[in-house]
Amino acid sequence: MDDPATIGHRVQRLRTQRGLTQRQLAEPSYTPAYVSTLESGKVRPSETALRFLAERLGTSYEELATGRPAHLATELRLALSDAHQQLATGTADEAAVRYRRLLADAEHLGLVPEQAEALLGLGDCALETGELVDAGRHFQAAERLLAEEPLPRRARAIRGRAVAHLLAGELRYACYLLESTIDELGASGLADPEALVILYAAVIGPYIDMGAHARAAHAAELALALAPQVDDPALVAGMHRQVARTFLAEGRTADADASLAKAQAIYQQLSLCTDLAHCHWMRGYVQAQKGELASAEKELRAARDMLNAKRAALFTAQVEVELADVLRRLGRHDEASDLLSAFLELGDRHGAVHAGGAHRLLGLIAEERGDSETAEEHYVMALGLLERSGASGDLADLCRLLGDLLRRGGRTEAALDAYRTGLGHRSPPGTTTLGPAPTALAFPRR
Repeated sequence: MDDPATIGHRVQRLRTQRGLTQRQLAEPSYTPAYVSTLESGKVRPSETALRFLAERLGTSYEELATGRPAHLATELRLALSDAHQQLATGTADEAAVRYRRLLADAEHLGLVPEQAEALLGLGDCALETGELVDAGRHFQAAERLLAEEPLPRRARAIRGRAVAHLLAGELRYACYLLESTIDELGASGLADPEALVILYAAVIGPYIDMGAHARAAHAAELALALAPQVDDPALVAGMHRQVARTFLAEGRTADADASLAKAQAIYQQLSLCTDLAHCHWMRGYVQAQKGELASAEKELRAARDMLNAKRAALFTAQVEVELADVLRRLGRHDEASDLLSAFLELGDRHGAVHAGGAHRLLGLIAEERGDSETAEEHYVMALGLLERSGASGDLADLCRLLGDLLRRGGRTEAALDAYRTGLGHRSPPGTTTLGPAPTALAFPRR
Protein backbone atom coordinates (compact mmCIF):
# COMPACT_ATOMS: atom_id res chain seq x y z
CA MET A 1 0.00 0.00 0.00
CA ASP A 2 1.27 3.48 -0.89
CA ASP A 3 1.76 6.27 1.65
CA PRO A 4 -1.35 8.20 2.83
CA ALA A 5 -0.57 11.32 0.78
CA THR A 6 -0.30 9.35 -2.47
CA ILE A 7 -3.48 7.41 -1.76
CA GLY A 8 -5.32 10.61 -0.82
CA HIS A 9 -4.28 12.33 -4.05
CA ARG A 10 -5.39 9.27 -6.04
CA VAL A 11 -8.83 9.23 -4.36
CA GLN A 12 -9.29 12.96 -5.00
CA ARG A 13 -8.28 12.61 -8.68
CA LEU A 14 -10.65 9.70 -9.33
CA ARG A 15 -13.51 11.40 -7.43
CA THR A 16 -13.09 14.58 -9.47
CA GLN A 17 -12.92 12.65 -12.76
CA ARG A 18 -16.22 10.96 -11.89
CA GLY A 19 -17.87 14.25 -10.86
CA LEU A 20 -18.62 13.15 -7.30
CA THR A 21 -18.72 15.35 -4.21
CA GLN A 22 -17.04 14.22 -1.01
CA ARG A 23 -20.47 13.57 0.48
CA GLN A 24 -21.58 11.48 -2.50
CA LEU A 25 -18.40 9.40 -2.26
CA ALA A 26 -18.58 8.98 1.52
CA GLU A 27 -22.21 8.04 2.11
CA PRO A 28 -23.64 5.87 3.48
CA SER A 29 -20.69 4.32 5.34
CA TYR A 30 -18.44 7.36 5.97
CA THR A 31 -18.64 11.13 6.47
CA PRO A 32 -17.55 13.90 4.09
CA ALA A 33 -15.06 14.98 6.77
CA TYR A 34 -13.38 11.53 6.68
CA VAL A 35 -13.01 11.72 2.89
CA SER A 36 -11.59 15.24 3.20
CA THR A 37 -9.05 14.09 5.81
CA LEU A 38 -8.12 11.07 3.68
CA GLU A 39 -7.67 13.17 0.52
CA SER A 40 -5.36 15.56 2.38
CA GLY A 41 -3.13 12.61 3.35
CA LYS A 42 -3.67 13.06 7.09
CA VAL A 43 -5.01 9.55 7.73
CA ARG A 44 -4.01 6.08 6.55
CA PRO A 45 -7.22 4.42 5.34
CA SER A 46 -8.07 0.88 6.42
CA GLU A 47 -8.47 -1.90 3.88
CA THR A 48 -12.22 -1.86 4.57
CA ALA A 49 -12.45 1.86 3.81
CA LEU A 50 -10.42 1.54 0.62
CA ARG A 51 -12.51 -1.36 -0.62
CA PHE A 52 -15.68 0.70 -0.04
CA LEU A 53 -14.23 3.74 -1.82
CA ALA A 54 -12.88 1.64 -4.69
CA GLU A 55 -16.34 0.22 -5.35
CA ARG A 56 -17.85 3.72 -5.27
CA LEU A 57 -15.15 4.99 -7.66
CA GLY A 58 -15.51 2.04 -10.05
CA THR A 59 -11.99 0.78 -9.63
CA SER A 60 -10.24 -2.05 -7.79
CA TYR A 61 -8.93 -2.02 -4.24
CA GLU A 62 -5.45 -2.86 -5.53
CA GLU A 63 -5.38 0.02 -8.01
CA LEU A 64 -6.61 2.46 -5.38
CA ALA A 65 -4.08 1.25 -2.79
CA THR A 66 -1.05 0.89 -5.08
CA GLY A 67 -1.81 2.61 -8.36
CA ARG A 68 -1.35 -0.66 -10.24
CA PRO A 69 -4.12 -2.08 -12.42
CA ALA A 70 -5.47 -5.26 -10.83
CA HIS A 71 -4.88 -7.31 -13.99
CA LEU A 72 -1.10 -7.03 -13.60
CA ALA A 73 -1.11 -8.91 -10.30
CA THR A 74 -3.59 -11.45 -11.68
CA GLU A 75 -1.44 -12.08 -14.75
CA LEU A 76 1.63 -12.52 -12.55
CA ARG A 77 -0.16 -15.02 -10.33
CA LEU A 78 -1.23 -16.98 -13.42
CA ALA A 79 2.37 -17.00 -14.65
CA LEU A 80 3.54 -18.26 -11.23
CA SER A 81 0.99 -21.07 -11.48
CA ASP A 82 2.44 -21.99 -14.88
CA ALA A 83 5.93 -22.02 -13.37
CA HIS A 84 4.74 -24.38 -10.61
CA GLN A 85 3.38 -26.71 -13.26
CA GLN A 86 6.64 -26.56 -15.20
CA LEU A 87 8.57 -27.53 -12.07
CA ALA A 88 6.13 -30.40 -11.47
CA THR A 89 6.31 -31.82 -14.99
CA GLY A 90 9.54 -30.47 -16.50
CA THR A 91 13.03 -29.74 -15.23
CA ALA A 92 14.03 -27.60 -12.29
CA ASP A 93 16.53 -25.65 -14.39
CA GLU A 94 13.86 -24.55 -16.86
CA ALA A 95 11.41 -23.68 -14.10
CA ALA A 96 14.09 -21.64 -12.29
CA VAL A 97 14.56 -19.44 -15.37
CA ARG A 98 10.86 -18.62 -15.32
CA TYR A 99 10.78 -18.05 -11.56
CA ARG A 100 13.72 -15.62 -11.78
CA ARG A 101 11.95 -13.60 -14.47
CA LEU A 102 8.73 -13.54 -12.44
CA LEU A 103 10.64 -12.49 -9.34
CA ALA A 104 12.06 -9.51 -11.23
CA ASP A 105 8.57 -8.59 -12.48
CA ALA A 106 7.11 -8.84 -8.97
CA GLU A 107 9.91 -6.67 -7.57
CA HIS A 108 9.35 -4.08 -10.28
CA LEU A 109 5.62 -3.95 -9.48
CA GLY A 110 6.20 -4.01 -5.72
CA LEU A 111 4.03 -7.14 -5.28
CA VAL A 112 5.37 -8.69 -2.09
CA PRO A 113 3.25 -11.89 -1.94
CA GLU A 114 4.19 -12.70 -5.53
CA GLN A 115 7.87 -12.04 -4.78
CA ALA A 116 7.66 -14.52 -1.91
CA GLU A 117 5.93 -17.10 -4.13
CA ALA A 118 8.64 -16.78 -6.78
CA LEU A 119 11.35 -17.19 -4.13
CA LEU A 120 9.63 -20.31 -2.77
CA GLY A 121 9.62 -21.72 -6.29
CA LEU A 122 13.31 -20.93 -6.72
CA GLY A 123 13.98 -22.67 -3.40
CA ASP A 124 12.16 -25.80 -4.56
CA CYS A 125 14.13 -25.76 -7.83
CA ALA A 126 17.41 -25.50 -5.91
CA LEU A 127 16.44 -28.45 -3.68
CA GLU A 128 15.89 -30.59 -6.78
CA THR A 129 19.20 -29.64 -8.36
CA GLY A 130 21.09 -30.08 -5.09
CA GLU A 131 22.09 -26.43 -4.66
CA LEU A 132 21.30 -26.51 -0.95
CA VAL A 133 22.95 -23.21 0.00
CA ASP A 134 20.96 -21.41 -2.72
CA ALA A 135 17.80 -23.19 -1.60
CA GLY A 136 18.24 -22.01 1.98
CA ARG A 137 18.95 -18.48 0.79
CA HIS A 138 15.76 -18.35 -1.33
CA PHE A 139 13.57 -19.74 1.45
CA GLN A 140 15.07 -17.32 3.97
CA ALA A 141 14.43 -14.38 1.62
CA ALA A 142 10.79 -15.48 1.24
CA GLU A 143 10.48 -15.73 5.01
CA ARG A 144 11.82 -12.18 5.42
CA LEU A 145 9.32 -10.83 2.90
CA LEU A 146 6.50 -12.51 4.82
CA ALA A 147 7.78 -11.40 8.24
CA GLU A 148 4.69 -9.27 8.93
CA GLU A 149 2.31 -12.00 7.81
CA PRO A 150 0.71 -14.52 10.22
CA LEU A 151 2.96 -17.49 10.98
CA PRO A 152 0.94 -20.01 8.89
CA ARG A 153 1.82 -17.96 5.78
CA ARG A 154 5.51 -18.51 6.55
CA ALA A 155 5.22 -22.27 7.10
CA ARG A 156 6.26 -23.23 3.56
CA ALA A 157 9.36 -21.05 3.73
CA ILE A 158 10.37 -22.47 7.12
CA ARG A 159 9.72 -26.03 5.95
CA GLY A 160 11.85 -25.42 2.84
CA ARG A 161 14.72 -24.06 4.90
CA ALA A 162 14.50 -27.06 7.25
CA VAL A 163 14.57 -29.50 4.31
CA ALA A 164 17.67 -27.79 2.92
CA HIS A 165 19.42 -28.30 6.28
CA LEU A 166 18.16 -31.90 6.46
CA LEU A 167 19.52 -32.75 3.00
CA ALA A 168 22.83 -31.18 4.01
CA GLY A 169 22.96 -33.56 6.98
CA GLU A 170 22.14 -30.94 9.63
CA LEU A 171 19.41 -32.98 11.32
CA ARG A 172 19.31 -31.22 14.66
CA TYR A 173 18.94 -27.77 13.19
CA ALA A 174 16.21 -29.01 10.83
CA CYS A 175 14.35 -30.40 13.87
CA TYR A 176 14.86 -27.15 15.77
CA LEU A 177 13.34 -25.06 12.98
CA LEU A 178 10.30 -27.29 12.61
CA GLU A 179 9.69 -27.92 16.32
CA SER A 180 10.04 -24.29 17.34
CA THR A 181 7.58 -23.25 14.61
CA ILE A 182 5.05 -25.87 15.76
CA ASP A 183 5.39 -24.56 19.32
CA GLU A 184 5.02 -20.97 18.14
CA LEU A 185 1.86 -21.86 16.24
CA GLY A 186 0.43 -23.35 19.42
CA ALA A 187 1.43 -20.40 21.59
CA SER A 188 -0.03 -17.88 19.13
CA GLY A 189 -3.34 -19.72 18.75
CA LEU A 190 -2.78 -20.00 14.98
CA ALA A 191 -3.09 -23.80 14.74
CA ASP A 192 -3.73 -23.76 10.99
CA PRO A 193 -4.25 -27.37 9.73
CA GLU A 194 -2.36 -26.93 6.44
CA ALA A 195 0.61 -25.29 8.13
CA LEU A 196 0.72 -28.03 10.77
CA VAL A 197 0.56 -30.83 8.19
CA ILE A 198 3.45 -29.20 6.32
CA LEU A 199 5.53 -29.03 9.51
CA TYR A 200 4.61 -32.40 11.03
CA ALA A 201 5.23 -34.22 7.73
CA ALA A 202 8.61 -32.51 7.32
CA VAL A 203 9.83 -33.37 10.84
CA ILE A 204 9.21 -37.13 10.44
CA GLY A 205 12.34 -37.64 8.30
CA PRO A 206 14.89 -36.12 10.70
CA TYR A 207 13.21 -37.85 13.65
CA ILE A 208 13.63 -41.25 11.96
CA ASP A 209 17.26 -40.54 11.03
CA MET A 210 17.99 -39.52 14.62
CA GLY A 211 16.40 -42.64 16.04
CA ALA A 212 13.52 -40.70 17.64
CA HIS A 213 10.90 -43.17 16.47
CA ALA A 214 8.31 -42.33 19.13
CA ARG A 215 8.41 -38.65 18.17
CA ALA A 216 8.12 -39.60 14.50
CA ALA A 217 5.10 -41.81 15.23
CA HIS A 218 3.43 -39.04 17.24
CA ALA A 219 4.03 -36.50 14.44
CA ALA A 220 2.56 -39.00 11.96
CA GLU A 221 -0.55 -39.50 14.12
CA LEU A 222 -1.12 -35.76 14.34
CA ALA A 223 -0.61 -35.30 10.59
CA LEU A 224 -3.08 -38.10 9.80
CA ALA A 225 -5.64 -36.56 12.20
CA LEU A 226 -5.29 -33.19 10.45
CA ALA A 227 -5.44 -34.54 6.88
CA PRO A 228 -9.27 -34.41 6.58
CA GLN A 229 -9.10 -30.66 7.22
CA VAL A 230 -6.63 -30.04 4.37
CA ASP A 231 -7.93 -29.23 0.88
CA ASP A 232 -4.64 -29.41 -1.05
CA PRO A 233 -4.32 -32.97 -2.45
CA ALA A 234 -0.57 -32.65 -3.07
CA LEU A 235 -0.06 -31.69 0.56
CA VAL A 236 -2.07 -34.72 1.73
CA ALA A 237 -0.05 -36.97 -0.59
CA GLY A 238 3.21 -35.63 0.82
CA MET A 239 1.95 -36.32 4.32
CA HIS A 240 1.13 -39.95 3.41
CA ARG A 241 4.60 -40.34 1.91
CA GLN A 242 6.27 -39.21 5.11
CA VAL A 243 3.93 -41.17 7.40
CA ALA A 244 5.02 -44.32 5.55
CA ARG A 245 8.46 -43.84 7.10
CA THR A 246 7.06 -44.17 10.59
CA PHE A 247 5.21 -47.35 9.64
CA LEU A 248 8.50 -48.73 8.31
CA ALA A 249 10.31 -47.86 11.53
CA GLU A 250 7.63 -49.82 13.43
CA GLY A 251 7.93 -52.82 11.10
CA ARG A 252 4.48 -52.19 9.59
CA THR A 253 5.49 -52.68 5.96
CA ALA A 254 1.94 -53.36 4.73
CA ASP A 255 0.72 -50.06 6.24
CA ALA A 256 3.73 -48.26 4.77
CA ASP A 257 3.00 -49.63 1.31
CA ALA A 258 -0.67 -48.66 1.63
CA SER A 259 0.27 -45.07 2.52
CA LEU A 260 2.66 -44.91 -0.43
CA ALA A 261 -0.02 -46.26 -2.75
CA LYS A 262 -2.36 -43.42 -1.67
CA ALA A 263 0.35 -40.84 -2.27
CA GLN A 264 1.31 -42.37 -5.60
CA ALA A 265 -2.28 -42.29 -6.89
CA ILE A 266 -2.58 -38.58 -6.07
CA TYR A 267 0.78 -37.71 -7.63
CA GLN A 268 -0.11 -39.60 -10.82
CA GLN A 269 -3.41 -37.74 -11.02
CA LEU A 270 -1.67 -34.40 -10.52
CA SER A 271 1.30 -35.28 -12.77
CA LEU A 272 3.81 -34.34 -10.06
CA CYS A 273 6.88 -36.09 -11.45
CA THR A 274 9.41 -35.55 -8.67
CA ASP A 275 6.95 -36.55 -5.95
CA LEU A 276 5.88 -39.61 -7.94
CA ALA A 277 9.54 -40.59 -8.27
CA HIS A 278 9.92 -40.32 -4.49
CA CYS A 279 7.03 -42.75 -4.09
CA HIS A 280 8.76 -45.26 -6.37
CA TRP A 281 11.91 -44.68 -4.30
CA MET A 282 10.19 -45.40 -1.00
CA ARG A 283 8.28 -48.38 -2.35
CA GLY A 284 11.58 -49.82 -3.52
CA TYR A 285 12.93 -49.32 -0.02
CA VAL A 286 9.88 -51.04 1.50
CA GLN A 287 10.26 -54.02 -0.81
CA ALA A 288 13.97 -54.25 -0.04
CA GLN A 289 13.11 -54.44 3.66
CA LYS A 290 10.78 -57.35 2.90
CA GLY A 291 13.52 -59.13 0.91
CA GLU A 292 11.73 -58.67 -2.43
CA LEU A 293 14.94 -57.56 -4.13
CA ALA A 294 13.91 -57.91 -7.79
CA SER A 295 10.81 -55.76 -7.23
CA ALA A 296 12.87 -53.30 -5.18
CA GLU A 297 15.39 -52.93 -8.01
CA LYS A 298 12.59 -52.26 -10.50
CA GLU A 299 11.01 -49.54 -8.31
CA LEU A 300 14.35 -47.87 -7.55
CA ARG A 301 15.40 -47.85 -11.20
CA ALA A 302 12.04 -46.27 -12.10
CA ALA A 303 12.64 -43.58 -9.47
CA ARG A 304 16.18 -42.95 -10.68
CA ASP A 305 15.11 -42.68 -14.34
CA MET A 306 12.32 -40.22 -13.50
CA LEU A 307 14.58 -38.05 -11.35
CA ASN A 308 17.38 -38.18 -13.90
CA ALA A 309 14.97 -37.08 -16.64
CA LYS A 310 14.10 -34.05 -14.51
CA ARG A 311 17.84 -33.43 -13.96
CA ALA A 312 17.25 -33.60 -10.19
CA ALA A 313 20.91 -34.38 -9.54
CA LEU A 314 20.84 -34.61 -5.76
CA PHE A 315 17.80 -36.88 -5.52
CA THR A 316 19.06 -39.04 -8.39
CA ALA A 317 22.34 -39.59 -6.57
CA GLN A 318 20.60 -40.38 -3.29
CA VAL A 319 18.28 -42.98 -4.80
CA GLU A 320 21.34 -44.64 -6.32
CA VAL A 321 22.62 -45.32 -2.79
CA GLU A 322 19.43 -47.33 -2.10
CA LEU A 323 19.78 -49.07 -5.46
CA ALA A 324 23.41 -49.95 -4.69
CA ASP A 325 22.32 -51.66 -1.46
CA VAL A 326 19.85 -53.82 -3.39
CA LEU A 327 22.49 -54.67 -6.01
CA ARG A 328 24.94 -55.61 -3.26
CA ARG A 329 22.39 -57.93 -1.69
CA LEU A 330 21.84 -59.48 -5.12
CA GLY A 331 25.59 -60.18 -5.31
CA ARG A 332 26.25 -57.61 -8.05
CA HIS A 333 29.12 -55.93 -6.21
CA ASP A 334 30.77 -54.21 -9.17
CA GLU A 335 27.57 -52.44 -10.21
CA ALA A 336 26.94 -51.36 -6.63
CA SER A 337 30.50 -50.07 -6.18
CA ASP A 338 30.30 -48.05 -9.40
CA LEU A 339 27.09 -46.32 -8.26
CA LEU A 340 28.48 -45.52 -4.82
CA SER A 341 31.79 -44.21 -6.13
CA ALA A 342 29.97 -41.89 -8.56
CA PHE A 343 27.80 -40.66 -5.70
CA LEU A 344 30.78 -39.83 -3.48
CA GLU A 345 32.41 -37.91 -6.32
CA LEU A 346 29.66 -35.29 -5.89
CA GLY A 347 31.52 -34.04 -2.81
CA ASP A 348 29.62 -32.16 -0.10
CA ARG A 349 26.46 -31.63 -2.15
CA HIS A 350 24.78 -34.84 -1.01
CA GLY A 351 24.69 -34.44 2.78
CA ALA A 352 26.37 -36.40 5.52
CA VAL A 353 23.63 -39.00 6.05
CA HIS A 354 23.66 -40.36 2.51
CA ALA A 355 27.45 -40.06 2.28
CA GLY A 356 27.71 -42.07 5.49
CA GLY A 357 25.36 -44.66 4.01
CA ALA A 358 27.48 -44.89 0.86
CA HIS A 359 30.68 -45.49 2.86
CA ARG A 360 28.87 -48.10 5.00
CA LEU A 361 27.83 -50.01 1.87
CA LEU A 362 31.33 -49.82 0.40
CA GLY A 363 32.61 -51.20 3.70
CA LEU A 364 30.17 -54.13 3.51
CA ILE A 365 31.22 -54.83 -0.09
CA ALA A 366 34.89 -54.74 0.89
CA GLU A 367 34.19 -57.15 3.78
CA GLU A 368 32.34 -59.53 1.49
CA ARG A 369 35.37 -59.46 -0.83
CA GLY A 370 37.71 -60.21 2.08
CA ASP A 371 39.37 -56.77 2.09
CA SER A 372 39.22 -55.96 5.80
CA GLU A 373 41.54 -52.95 5.62
CA THR A 374 39.40 -51.14 3.02
CA ALA A 375 36.25 -52.09 4.90
CA GLU A 376 37.59 -50.51 8.08
CA GLU A 377 38.50 -47.31 6.24
CA HIS A 378 34.96 -46.96 4.89
CA TYR A 379 33.34 -47.76 8.25
CA VAL A 380 35.48 -45.14 10.01
CA MET A 381 34.63 -42.51 7.35
CA ALA A 382 30.92 -43.39 7.68
CA LEU A 383 31.16 -43.11 11.46
CA GLY A 384 32.58 -39.59 11.27
CA LEU A 385 29.90 -38.46 8.82
CA LEU A 386 26.99 -39.88 10.81
CA GLU A 387 28.29 -38.52 14.11
CA ARG A 388 28.58 -35.08 12.54
CA SER A 389 24.98 -35.21 11.34
CA GLY A 390 23.53 -36.73 14.52
CA ALA A 391 21.99 -39.69 12.66
CA SER A 392 21.72 -41.87 15.75
CA GLY A 393 19.37 -44.26 13.99
CA ASP A 394 22.23 -45.62 11.86
CA LEU A 395 25.20 -45.11 14.17
CA ALA A 396 24.58 -48.05 16.51
CA ASP A 397 24.42 -50.54 13.62
CA LEU A 398 27.53 -49.06 12.02
CA CYS A 399 29.47 -49.37 15.30
CA ARG A 400 28.39 -53.00 15.51
CA LEU A 401 29.73 -53.66 12.01
CA LEU A 402 33.03 -51.95 12.82
CA GLY A 403 33.32 -53.74 16.17
CA ASP A 404 32.67 -57.16 14.58
CA LEU A 405 35.30 -56.46 11.92
CA LEU A 406 37.89 -55.44 14.50
CA ARG A 407 37.09 -58.41 16.75
CA ARG A 408 37.54 -60.87 13.88
CA GLY A 409 40.92 -59.28 13.23
CA GLY A 410 41.99 -59.92 16.83
CA ARG A 411 41.84 -56.24 17.87
CA THR A 412 39.70 -56.78 20.92
CA GLU A 413 40.25 -53.46 22.69
CA ALA A 414 39.49 -51.46 19.54
CA ALA A 415 36.38 -53.59 19.00
CA LEU A 416 35.20 -52.88 22.54
CA ASP A 417 35.65 -49.14 21.96
CA ALA A 418 33.50 -49.39 18.82
CA TYR A 419 30.80 -51.34 20.68
CA ARG A 420 30.81 -48.80 23.52
CA THR A 421 30.40 -45.97 21.01
CA GLY A 422 27.45 -47.81 19.50
CA LEU A 423 25.84 -48.37 22.88
CA GLY A 424 26.14 -44.65 23.59
CA HIS A 425 23.99 -43.99 20.55
CA ARG A 426 21.31 -46.53 21.48
CA SER A 427 19.16 -44.16 23.53
CA PRO A 428 15.70 -45.30 24.60
CA PRO A 429 13.22 -45.31 21.68
CA GLY A 430 11.78 -41.91 20.95
CA THR A 431 14.35 -39.86 22.88
CA THR A 432 16.71 -37.26 21.49
CA THR A 433 18.92 -34.56 22.89
CA LEU A 434 16.67 -31.90 21.42
CA GLY A 435 14.82 -31.16 24.62
CA PRO A 436 11.05 -31.44 25.13
CA ALA A 437 8.94 -32.54 22.19
CA PRO A 438 6.65 -29.92 20.64
CA THR A 439 3.49 -29.27 22.61
CA ALA A 440 0.54 -31.28 21.30
CA LEU A 441 -1.88 -28.77 19.80
CA ALA A 442 -5.63 -28.73 20.03
CA PHE A 443 -7.27 -27.79 16.76
CA PRO A 444 -10.88 -27.35 15.75
CA ARG A 445 -12.64 -30.05 13.73
CA ARG A 446 -14.50 -29.17 10.58
